[in-house]
Amino acid sequence: MLGPMIGGIIVVTNGGGVRAPKLPVLASQAIVGCLVARAVNGDIMLEFLKNWPLFLFVIAVMLATSGALGWGLSRYKILPGSTAVWGTAPGGASVMMLMSSAFKADPRLVAFMQYLRVVLVAALASVVARVWIGSSDTVTHAVVWFPAFGWLDLVVTLLIAGLGSALGMILRIPAGGFLMPLVAAAVLEGSGLVHITLPPWLLAVSYALLGWSIGLGFTSSILAHAARALPYVLLSIFIMVGVSVMLAAVLVYAAGIDPLTAYLATSPGGIDSVAIIAASSKADMSFVMTMQAVRLVFVLIAGPPLARFLAQRTE
Repeated sequence: MLGPMIGGIIVVTNGGGVRAPKLPVLASQAIVGCLVARAVNGDIMLEFLKNWPLFLFVIAVMLATSGALGWGLSRYKILPGSTAVWGTAPGGASVMMLMSSAFKADPRLVAFMQYLRVVLVAALASVVARVWIGSSDTVTHAVVWFPAFGWLDLVVTLLIAGLGSALGMILRIPAGGFLMPLVAAAVLEGSGLVHITLPPWLLAVSYALLGWSIGLGFTSSILAHAARALPYVLLSIFIMVGVSVMLAAVLVYAAGIDPLTAYLATSPGGIDSVAIIAASSKADMSFVMTMQAVRLVFVLIAGPPLARFLAQRTE
């Protein structure tokens, strides 16, 4: 997503008049919804139920921290209230970007904040993982762009995405084009009725379209705003990382979780990048993904009312 987004910014700020096609972008949002649904599976729920007080404590602290940072950024007029909330939210970057546009936030500034954090946190997490496990134990996984899969499963997945998106738009649900496919796919796969299938080439195209659409929406004034806000956004990222490190220490000393697993589980970076790092290391993949996925669900629930609350009081 980053490459097409940067490309779009370069095109539009140099006088280009290209615009991303609306229907393919909406379809991409629905595909991302199905991707998130695939992460929220039965194994995740079982892991959560085994350690729910621990998970809720960590998630509550992370949400309180991001809410406080969002309030600070909006209180001092660095960013608009709802934009600050979605920009600092510790969820998946692409998901926060999609949700933000439905709640009167500026998705361009949200994308700037979220992806800056993803890059910094992913780089730091990679260094931590390499130092912890040693370079000789690092496992690299090449992406298989065209793996074998069930075509019927793919067709069913696309039907869920398309019908869910259409229903969300008809019902005029905020971010319905993303949320309805997410809910439908999670329920259907959780019940064992379908198997959500999303080959890498389809995800790559979807992310590229989303990045392109955001990048083409940038203007010189938005870039200037992002540049002015950069020091404060970096400070907010470092605070979030500091809190995640403290929470990781709590998990290590209070619950006996190994340090690498604890750090990756509490990391405020993107769920995709954390998953890749966890899979390439000796971390407990189940624990890491449960913390990341459940936190994302809580952000989706708490984000809209928090965004409205701050917007009403700071804008």
